[in-house]
Amino acid sequence: MKTIDLRGSWLIEAPRTAVYDIISDFEAMPRNFPKVAHRLTIVQKEGFDLTIEAEAKSLGRIIPVSMQARLLPGKGYIVDTVNETLGTDGHEELILHDERGGTRIEYSYKLNIHRWWLRLLARPLLGWYALPFWKKAVIDRLPLILDESPSTQD
Repeated sequence: MKTIDLRGSWLIEAPRTAVYDIISDFEAMPRNFPKVAHRLTIVQKEGFDLTIEAEAKSLGRIIPVSMQARLLPGKGYIVDTVNETLGTDGHEELILHDERGGTRIEYSYKLNIHRWWLRLLARPLLGWYALPFWKKAVIDRLPLILDESPSTQD
């Protein structure tokens, strides 16, 4: 099988609008989430659609990624990714829901690996490592970023 399907759901004790303001700010991702984002440049913006050239951090390496993102105002984003270097493409969705006590984050990422030799290595590694790492690098950092954000302070 060439597709790896990662899914997670977490509750953040913060208003949905405050969480959205952080997760939808792609240009600030290298500052906010340095363990997964090295550089992001929005090369085209048309309404809520973004074309992004990025350098992501994955398994200790910096890899180039082309991204087509659609912002879902106040609700999250959908991103399609292409990594020519590794021969992968993916579909990522991060959707926010109001829930008692805060915001529920529903996350999914489907990664297609087109090179057979990379599938052999990636499946076991990504299967147990990728989602816990992403949670630590992104979800666990959100409360810290929210504490620093002027919009969430009284």
